[in-house]
Formats: sequence, C-alpha cells, structure tokens
Amino acid sequence: MRGGPRRRSRAVLAVLAAAAVLGAAGCDTAGGGSAAPEPRRSSPAPAWDPSPGSIAAVGDSITRGFDACSVLSDCPEVSWATGDSPEVNSLAVRLLGKAKAAERSWNYAVTGARMADLPAQMARAAARKPELVTVLVGANDACRASVAAMTPVADFRAGFEEAMRTLRKTAPRAQVYVASIPDLKRLWSQGRTDPLGKRVWELGVCPSMLADADALDAAATERRETVRRRVEDYNAVLREVCAADRLCRGDGGAVHAFRFGPAQLSRWDWFHPSVNGQARLAEIAYRAVTAERG
Repeated sequence: MRGGPRRRSRAVLAVLAAAAVLGAAGCDTAGGGSAAPEPRRSSPAPAWDPSPGSIAAVGDSITRGFDACSVLSDCPEVSWATGDSPEVNSLAVRLLGKAKAAERSWNYAVTGARMADLPAQMARAAARKPELVTVLVGANDACRASVAAMTPVADFRAGFEEAMRTLRKTAPRAQVYVASIPDLKRLWSQGRTDPLGKRVWELGVCPSMLADADALDAAATERRETVRRRVEDYNAVLREVCAADRLCRGDGGAVHAFRFGPAQLSRWDWFHPSVNGQARLAEIAYRAVTAERG
C-alpha cells in the first residue's frame, strides 16, 4: 500500500511523543516522583515593644522594697518595678506614666520567695495578661542556712523553665525582662564594716554568705566563694532560659555588676537596696527594656 510505512512511522513517533509528555506531566499523580518543594518561609521573630502598656512584677524581697523604708518591712511603694515613689521613678512610672502605672501595674513578688515559688507567682501575673513581666529572683536560693541547703542549679533551671511555660500558656505575647541576681559577696564586703548591719545579719539575713561576718579563715572564705559561684551559675541559667524565649531579654548582667555602695543599701540591714538602690535598679531595667535590641 502506497505511503503506508511512512504513515505508520509518523503514527508511532506521535504515540511515543505523547507518552513522553504524559509521563512527564503525570509522574506526580502516579506517585512516581515529586516536584521540588518550595523553600520554607520562616516567620519573623516578633518585634520587641519598648513601650508596653501594662506591667506585672514577680520575684522576692528586692521587688517588694523590703527594708527600704523601715526595718524588716515591705515597702512596695518604692519598688524598682512598680512603685509610685518619685524618689525611685520606677520602671512602671517611666514606661506608663504615674496615673496609668497605678491602674496597669501589679506586684506579685513575695519577700522570701525562691525560684520554686516563681511558677505560682507567674500564674497570677499571667492572669492579668500583662504586656511586660519583670523577674528578679534567686538571691534566696543562695541565701540559705548553709551552702548545702542552697537550691541545686538543675532545680533552679527547672523552676524557671516551668515559670516561663506557665506564663506562655496564658499570656503568650507577654514580654519578659529578667534582672540578674546581685553580687552577694560584694554586699558582704560593704556591710561588714557597719556594726548595726552586722547585728541585723545575726537575725538570719542570708546566713550562707553573711554568718560570722568578720571571720576570714579558710573555711569562711571557701563558704563565701561557694555562694558566689552558685549565684554566677544561677545567673547563667537565667540568661540561657531567657535566650530561648523570643520575647524575653535580660539585663546583660548589669544588676550583678552594679557596685552597690552605702547610699544604695538599706541602713537597717546593709543588704537590701535602699530607696536610692531601688532607683538604680529602675534605671538599669528601663535601659534594658527600651534598648533597640535585647
């Protein structure tokens, strides 16, 4: 038949070409291959707001203004975090203004609190849905009856991680400012020259560091060094846990490095911040919270 072989060849070629096109287009539907995945777009980290509209404070006696106004008493009005004293110009007043601070700041710190107490405080703070939570805790974990009674570092970490999880369950968008623990050994070196301060220390103020304040023998020196190292370990935990949360920033060790002198320490115990010391803590916090990056 005339032209038959040529037509058959063209038909075969057409079928083969169609099969090739269908095979290339249909490999996904047949499960034989997959298109290259689109590159993942990572969500940008939330921006830090240097002007939060509400503040909740958690922590211990420092945030309660203990021994700042009168002996062995809380004085929350001079708290570095939420107080309304013009002498302190607290973080809340600096950020919110005095009138708004009175309505939109809350102090849940408790004198004597340790890290194990922080999750419960954080739950109370989170219920307010604050835009900023301040944390200053850990001195009481080191200030125990003996160095053996100090909170283990692993327990300290577990407590802080639990506190952060507690916050995030209820207030996932809250920002957190974490202050470092003061240098307790420096406080000892400042207060040991004051007879009144040492008498108050004998009532049980931070015995692991301050007991037998005048003793300089090897055992006393090693005891104080052990406390100092533990505080450094606690501060490392605070930094690390905070760094793992995108809405948390610390003070860069500023409170620990601050050289509290006679003007910044309570005239009753030479250990807790005075009104002046509270004002210095407020300054450090304000710089950290309003810095361009944490």
